[in-house]
Amino acid sequence: MQEMQGQDHTDGMPVPENIIIPTKEQGGWMGVQPTKAIRDKITPHPGELNDDDGTSNKLNWLRAGVLGANDGIVSVAGTIIGVAGAESNPRSLLVAGVAALAAGAFSMAGGEYVSVSAQRDTERALLTKERWELTNLPAEELNELAQIYETKGMTASTATQAAAEAMNHDALRAHAIDELQIDPDDLTNPWSAAFSSFVSFLVGGIIPLLFSLIPVAFLMRIVLIVVSVALALFITGAVSAKIGGAARRKAVLRNVLMGLGTMLFAWLVGLLFGIHA
Repeated sequence: MQEMQGQDHTDGMPVPENIIIPTKEQGGWMGVQPTKAIRDKITPHPGELNDDDGTSNKLNWLRAGVLGANDGIVSVAGTIIGVAGAESNPRSLLVAGVAALAAGAFSMAGGEYVSVSAQRDTERALLTKERWELTNLPAEELNELAQIYETKGMTASTATQAAAEAMNHDALRAHAIDELQIDPDDLTNPWSAAFSSFVSFLVGGIIPLLFSLIPVAFLMRIVLIVVSVALALFITGAVSAKIGGAARRKAVLRNVLMGLGTMLFAWLVGLLFGIHA
């Protein structure tokens, strides 16, 4: 019996010596996603086209949520700082900030809706194609699924048996998840993505807008905006790194420097068109 990381993952069933069972935390056989390099080794039948990119609700929510807030922070702050570079009128900062917040939130929501709708249409088209192949090319589809299972460490005989059993249970779901990386019961939702982008942009963009309303000297007001934006970007960078599994320090540094660079550039552009007395 072969063990992985010192654990028994076979539940008492005998396993050939040359097979390593993925951990339960990894999802067992079904939880191991093949890389593109591995998938390239699979020989599809003529006319077959797989979506190697797959889908991931986790990444969709990351983009629509955390990055939406990040965009709100940078966009609104950049607009306010750019106007501040042109004139030192607090009312102008307020108008510019509100306009940037409203336009940005609706733009983000609309863009996310269109993008995710296109993704959902692609997923549906792939599932429709897979249904046709399962009906008209069952032997080829069985062989293809068996090859996928072989890349996960199964022997040829075990992979063939597993593929047959999976297809007998739910052929479309087996191919959708392991071949296309699509969950047919949980397709991407354009409305939820749009709403998430809208709300997250508002939440992020309101931060520099609120600091622009603090009744202090104009220069101090700008300093407070810059500091608040840097802190907010520090948080969104750390959160996005944690969700995405990336290096936190690099993600935070990149996020903060990008935001500060945006504000500096906007300030310089504002100075070029300045109307200071």
